[in-house]
Amino acid sequence: MRLPLSPSAHVDTFCRDNLPPRELWPDFRFSLPELRYPERLNGAVELLDATADARGGARPCLLSENGTWSYDDVVRVSNQVAWVLADELGLVPGNRVLLRGPNNPWLAACWLGVLKAGGVAVATMALLRAAELSSICEIARVKLALCDHRFTGELAAAGVAGLQIVSYGGAGPEDMAQRVMPMPRNFSAVDTAADDVAVIAFTSGTTGRPKAAMHFHRDLLAIADTFSAHVLKPRPDDIFSGTPPLAFTYGLGGLLVFPLRAGGATLLLEKATPAELADQIAARGVTVLSTAPTAYRAMLAAGKAERLRGLRRPVSAGEHLPASTWHAFHDATGAKIIDGIGSTEMLHIFISSADDEIRPGATGRVVPGYEAAVLDADGNPVADGTPGRLAVKGPTGCRYLADERQRSYVQGGWNFTGDTYVRDADGYFWYQARSDDMIISGGYNIAGPEIEEVLLGHADVAECGVVGVPDDARGQIVKAFVVLRDGADGGEAKAAELQEFVKQRIAPYKYPRAVEFLAALPRTSTGKLQRYKLRELAGG
Repeated sequence: MRLPLSPSAHVDTFCRDNLPPRELWPDFRFSLPELRYPERLNGAVELLDATADARGGARPCLLSENGTWSYDDVVRVSNQVAWVLADELGLVPGNRVLLRGPNNPWLAACWLGVLKAGGVAVATMALLRAAELSSICEIARVKLALCDHRFTGELAAAGVAGLQIVSYGGAGPEDMAQRVMPMPRNFSAVDTAADDVAVIAFTSGTTGRPKAAMHFHRDLLAIADTFSAHVLKPRPDDIFSGTPPLAFTYGLGGLLVFPLRAGGATLLLEKATPAELADQIAARGVTVLSTAPTAYRAMLAAGKAERLRGLRRPVSAGEHLPASTWHAFHDATGAKIIDGIGSTEMLHIFISSADDEIRPGATGRVVPGYEAAVLDADGNPVADGTPGRLAVKGPTGCRYLADERQRSYVQGGWNFTGDTYVRDADGYFWYQARSDDMIISGGYNIAGPEIEEVLLGHADVAECGVVGVPDDARGQIVKAFVVLRDGADGGEAKAAELQEFVKQRIAPYKYPRAVEFLAALPRTSTGKLQRYKLRELAGG
């Protein structure tokens, strides 16, 4: 379905002007009644103000180590931020506003205030450096930034011409925390179109120029009304928390959009080791957790299983969740991890299962409101049980900002995520590999994550990454990079032991013909394994 665009509220038409040509858009699906949104809506008003009105403004909303903000508090501060943006900083609807800082209530309130003022939120991770920030500002044509007062240095060092930087959370007279004080408590939010761009999310890719995915105001509601409502099933008394930054769409959904839509509270942590995260979960009564498989394994390894027994809804995304990790967590805590796959381009999770529908090792079934298929190189469906390219349609989809790579991600109306999957006869999707990570050795197709899952079952293996490296005889061979648990010794004997361990558990041709031990695996700031760096280490 390709609906005509509504009249925009944006005075600055940059986003509309740089949407992909309509023939390159994916097909959109609005199959559920709740996905048929009105033509005009403001995402911040629907998520925050409407929830406060319906459920009561005194209830807790944003929690942190420094205190609690009620829904009324967040409504007031976000309104005052919108006043400062429009009245003092000259923001006009459609202007992009860069947001920079760790997860905390001020970042969330600024994000909401930007949307209320009709701006487009461009959230960035606090770990980004000057060159990366400069690239983002160039691509999104950013001229205004709201930045945590402790993180302005790197942004200033980016040297973006004409960029106005306003700090928040500090004590100076020009800081947003002080500028909001005299502002009115109420603000008439800009009457944005449901299909006006609300956020520009930059991919957490590991190579090349970052891609900017544009999402509409209605998209923010759609992810809450599909995955959250139908799979996660949050309750108003839930307390959410997790590790992904709000700049990462996994974090935006799991730590802000979903709790607001449900009327729950969210604990925003600036930084926490796995052990500290587990302690905060227990101390603050967290019931819904969003993080990655690595964190679940690390919390168990830290001996924190008892601190996690209050979790009602642990969610895993960002990378494949091995069945061994799922079982270890369930055995230790009694909680069933909800696995899922999403992408920046799709905004959030579109395949997942919960409760008794979970099959450990499988990502799950298609989330209500979405469609998914496994297709061959020509775009034709493959038989169940056959590997192919994962393709998705739904109420959200890829719209890159002025980027030729739109043609690769969207083909024939489908969003192609870059993952190789197998669907079984019961409609469950089983992850095989990133499409460019499939190892072809001696005529066999070998999925690295399958070998990783086996290796993680060895008592001495803490983490591992498997890639294919060039080989004259076989085209490629399988190489495993292994991080051992404290106290375990590497060396040739251990490598041979791990090779035999794999041979005994899966087809022998899949075993890693080379094993290298590392102190740590290379990962992105969002926790994803950087396999391309492993290939570089291996000379591949």
